[in-house]
Amino acid sequence: MTDQSMRGLIAALDARGDLHRVTRNVDPKFELGAVLALRDRGPAQLFENVGGSPIPVVGNLLSSRERYALGLGIPVSDLDQRLATALHRPIAPKMVDSAPVQAVVQTDAIDLARLPVPSWFEREVAPYITAGVIIARDPETGRRNVSIARLRLEGGGRIMAGIAKNHHLYLIADKAKAMGRKLEIAVAIGNHTAVLLGSQLYLGLGDDEYDNIGGLLGEPLELVKCRTVDLEVPAHAEIVLEGELDPDELIDEGPVSEFHGFYVNYGPGIGGTIRCITRRSDAIYQAILPGYASEHCLLGGIAIAATLCQALQRMIPAVRRVLITEGGMGRLHAVISMHRPRLGEGKRAVLLAMGQVNLLKLVTVVDDDIDIENPREVEWALAARFRGHEDLVVIPGVKADRCDPVHEDLTVAKIGMVATTRPGDGEPLSRSELVRAPEQVLQQVRRDLDQY
Repeated sequence: MTDQSMRGLIAALDARGDLHRVTRNVDPKFELGAVLALRDRGPAQLFENVGGSPIPVVGNLLSSRERYALGLGIPVSDLDQRLATALHRPIAPKMVDSAPVQAVVQTDAIDLARLPVPSWFEREVAPYITAGVIIARDPETGRRNVSIARLRLEGGGRIMAGIAKNHHLYLIADKAKAMGRKLEIAVAIGNHTAVLLGSQLYLGLGDDEYDNIGGLLGEPLELVKCRTVDLEVPAHAEIVLEGELDPDELIDEGPVSEFHGFYVNYGPGIGGTIRCITRRSDAIYQAILPGYASEHCLLGGIAIAATLCQALQRMIPAVRRVLITEGGMGRLHAVISMHRPRLGEGKRAVLLAMGQVNLLKLVTVVDDDIDIENPREVEWALAARFRGHEDLVVIPGVKADRCDPVHEDLTVAKIGMVATTRPGDGEPLSRSELVRAPEQVLQQVRRDLDQY
């Protein structure tokens, strides 16, 4: 069995010199977040002394695609394929009787402020748990849901959950409300890369993300029964909070950060109570810097791209890859790679992508000779292959997500740009063939490049 904790990734980063240990005392109120922001693309940060808490904090753990691959134990070139495999070949989890995350169990005098939970931005009114994977069960079907939502500390064991109304967790909570019930939840903090990525996959309501997490791991995810609620949590997490959401209790959230880096006010969130905390004896608290930060944008973007690519390939076999860009906040902009698309297929891919992922408002389509992770090459494709009068798609007045930064009355204009060659473009010479040395020579030089 592989190491199903986040500790393997921390150790791997440390061995590579890519983990910075902060030994001085750091205030969780704004100071810790400021360090993460200023070192956004640098080494992961392990804060050993946070406000006097005995629990250290790790952040910026997954701030590049390379680190997501490292966390899964694969080359970065295999990241897309591993995600595709996890969607096509899920592996059901398995139960264990005991787990590291339940070495310490607390049910009395719950005070979440004893955890080193950061306060992030000056207009937010309280600390937020940002890397908590929330497990809940549909009260009608009994099916699990695994996701992430921000949780604000409200004092003692009280929390407020900020959940968009179209998210499955909100829909499940709404079902519980209609049945006159509260919704049991468990919040796992400090998780393996596969658990974090799997929690963000765009699946159908009722699909069990634990199965796809197993696909990412290549083996069943080990789960353990919670102590006070009827839920199962990753056995190798660091900390688990057990409690309930009360859909009848609404708490005004006020200004809060979003992935675009602005403050927004979404109105009330759902109140709740944590009644039990379990943890490892030497637990590490994981924090993800919210707002327009690399780890936050990548976590959503990588997972969205995987499910979008799968959906597009079902309809258009020419689709090869999908990238949700960091510059587009990991949510709003996509680049689609296609192999010899037929006339009109690029525009079809644009429309299908926007239909599949409501957040998308700029989609660029390129040929598969373009490295979609290289913005310079994508821009080159636009300069060399995009015909504005024919290849631009503009759709005004489309229903938008509430978190789009420029929506007007929840509508926004959506744009597609098709920067691909067309059938016949290579006759006899044109945009379809890039100049280069013979492929055999390129492969030989690439293999022996260090010798030159």
